[in-house]
Amino acid sequence: MTQTDLGAGAPPLIAEHQKGLGEESLAPQQIRIMDPWSYLFAWLGGCVSIGTFTVGSGLVGTLNLLQTFVAIAIGCTVIGVALMINGRAGHKYGIPFMVQARSAFGFSGTRLPALVRSVPAVVWFGFQSWIGAGALNLVSDTMFGYSNIWAFFIGFQFLQIGLSVLGFHGIKWLENIGSVFIIGSLIYMFFSVINKYGAEISENLVNVDGTWGAPFWGATMLFLGIYSTMMLNVSDYSRELRHEVGRVRQVVIYANSILPATLFMGLIGLMVSGATGEVDPIKVFSSAVDNKLLLVVTLLFIAFAQVTTNILNNVVPPAYALMDVFKLNFRTSAVLVGLLAFCTFPWMLVRDESAAGLSLFIQTYSAFLGPIFAILVVDYYVIRKQTLNLQHLYDETGPYQGFNPAAVIATVAGVVTALIFSSISWYASLIPAGVTYWLLMKHLPASRRFLA
Repeated sequence: MTQTDLGAGAPPLIAEHQKGLGEESLAPQQIRIMDPWSYLFAWLGGCVSIGTFTVGSGLVGTLNLLQTFVAIAIGCTVIGVALMINGRAGHKYGIPFMVQARSAFGFSGTRLPALVRSVPAVVWFGFQSWIGAGALNLVSDTMFGYSNIWAFFIGFQFLQIGLSVLGFHGIKWLENIGSVFIIGSLIYMFFSVINKYGAEISENLVNVDGTWGAPFWGATMLFLGIYSTMMLNVSDYSRELRHEVGRVRQVVIYANSILPATLFMGLIGLMVSGATGEVDPIKVFSSAVDNKLLLVVTLLFIAFAQVTTNILNNVVPPAYALMDVFKLNFRTSAVLVGLLAFCTFPWMLVRDESAAGLSLFIQTYSAFLGPIFAILVVDYYVIRKQTLNLQHLYDETGPYQGFNPAAVIATVAGVVTALIFSSISWYASLIPAGVTYWLLMKHLPASRRFLA
């Protein structure tokens, strides 16, 4: 990449050097450590979300098996395209989400998208850590007769904190090694569920009408909404992908990593809950697997999948936000994120009655994430014509200082619209937020300096 490619007024390129473990920064990333296969495996390992299982469980009685399959496929297709679109700035310039957002929101204004992105990440971190700890606790109980969920939760959380401080080098190898184990375990669990509950699945999920109406489109939004956080800060990851990987290939990578994980987890949740009425994933898998050894392997998979998902999706974004707002280093920020996850009371989110609440949580935070996504896309493609000025993006006293009122007002417009149409909140927010931002950037005097 040349100086001209980086945009007018860009600072001189930093001399390329291989960063070490945990040496993450907000500076433009020159060395790219992920080839296409590493990137695909990282996303595959990072997308095995127990939240997807819970959303699938919540669709029992609303959609049949085919409709759930199509809803997941549509949601994942939208995700793949959206990731490529919003990740273009990070891939081209090597900048993270917190820097990308400065051209639209301003240096102070980026605290809004930082907060909106970080809160769901910390909540998911706590939720998935509790699930992983429950799996380890059941392994211990099965193998040694020792059960102490709190000890395993605390230990499991500190294990993840220790792994997360390794940064993207650690993430790369953890996800690459784990993805093969993850996909094999998902296939095994999928067919184990079908073998054990085939008759119930046929009766309750295949031979029923379901609906292709509003609940179906709401379901596509829920599966999409689980990843709407990642669609916002995708530049945090795409800045690590090698320059030569083009846009079409990026969509293929995203689709082939996210779709399999989401399909398996969502359909397993739907099938088991439809057959047994159980929504707790630990209880589900312990009842679906009869062989003791295979049960232990399955439970270890659940725990391992939470590690790969948390470290990629739920540590890096809020850690970068803390680095930007409070000027902390990455290791300190990652530790703080892990400690904050203790404060989310995740044991309250895994109860049987929590599936509906988790869907509401996804709809609500998607109402805030959708407008910010739309603003970033309009800013980069329509306002900036895909050309950023890196000097301004890193100059706190330059034209992007303070906050951009156009972005704040557009966010509010998108959020209000999304909350009115809450079942499809992410979809509903895009046009109001994007159009409002474009009009205000053209006509609001207070925002004109952000056109620099």
